[in-house]
Amino acid sequence: MEIKGAAVKSIPDFVKARFTNRYDEWLQSLPESSRTIFSGPVFPSGWYSLQDAGIVPTKAVGDLFFAGNQRQGAWEAGRYSAEISLQGIYKFFVKAASPAFIIGRAGKIFKTYYQPCEMQVVESSPKKVVLRITEFPNPDPLIEYRIAGWMERGLEISGCKGVNVNMMKSMTRGQDVTEFSISWL
Repeated sequence: MEIKGAAVKSIPDFVKARFTNRYDEWLQSLPESSRTIFSGPVFPSGWYSLQDAGIVPTKAVGDLFFAGNQRQGAWEAGRYSAEISLQGIYKFFVKAASPAFIIGRAGKIFKTYYQPCEMQVVESSPKKVVLRITEFPNPDPLIEYRIAGWMERGLEISGCKGVNVNMMKSMTRGQDVTEFSISWL
């Protein structure tokens, strides 16, 4: 399983932005396979091991900066990734589009950040969307939480209030799919 460099790059950028004085501590906490990736340039268009470039560094974020709460660390890293990726012209686009359209596009975009991966919107109404992941070899809860955090912040950027993202099903809990129910006011 691989993760696109643009998603990988958001992890050290998050640490540098939110925990500036502890970046070196975070980097040194990583095993050699992960530290090597982050010690050099991370190429946005490159592909990296999901384990070494996504899961392990996100786990370290939770351990070091969120008192061992890896879920919160992953969620916040996902929120930060949305902030970074939805800037400039994308921010205008997000504000102009409907929330359901944004989540539908996010499902298509995520497929370009994780390979192999298959996601689709299975339910859509004016205040709710259900997004389902049907293909994701070697699923990991930290990646699911990163995705959830990204969707939450993406909808907030679009102007939605009271965004609520619930993971109704999870491949990491042995279910056939991962399913997010996303609602807003």
